[in-house]
Amino acid sequence: MLVLVALLISASSFSQEDGTKQTSKNFNELKINGVFLIAGAFEVSYERTLNEESAFGISLFLPFDDDISDDLKYYISPYYRFYFGRQATGFFVEGFGMLNSTDRSVSFISSSGDDFKTDFALGFALGGKWVTKKGFSFEVFGGIGRNLFNNDDSDFEVVGKGGLNLGYRF
Repeated sequence: MLVLVALLISASSFSQEDGTKQTSKNFNELKINGVFLIAGAFEVSYERTLNEESAFGISLFLPFDDDISDDLKYYISPYYRFYFGRQATGFFVEGFGMLNSTDRSVSFISSSGDDFKTDFALGFALGGKWVTKKGFSFEVFGGIGRNLFNNDDSDFEVVGKGGLNLGYRF
């Protein structure tokens, strides 16, 4: 009888172990920033969820309009997000790095030149993400960071990041 009770307890503990496995999937997501697309630049992002609460990703910004490309050549921005919703959705806080190349001769008095410098910024962002059952995503976010190098001759000590992203999660 004691052996039967021990077997039942161990069998139920094995079933609990199977039930506690993580039920969320690790998702991949491709996104495009609609605001920048209208303004004359292309920003595409890839994001990979680590678990229900966190994800990491990378964004690439390339301008195609001369007004934007005169001031900013590109940026590459890896990021980490912590979500406060289920399945990596809802309100989020983001920490990011940003490798950027900006025109250092831009000022309000003189015209822009070709004095581009590369710098690296660290910053944070806040936002929200919503995902449909079919996997389409929409997010709104905004953030600010500070360039760490070349700040002595720069009008671009502070960098911004934000937009309205449309994407697909798979």
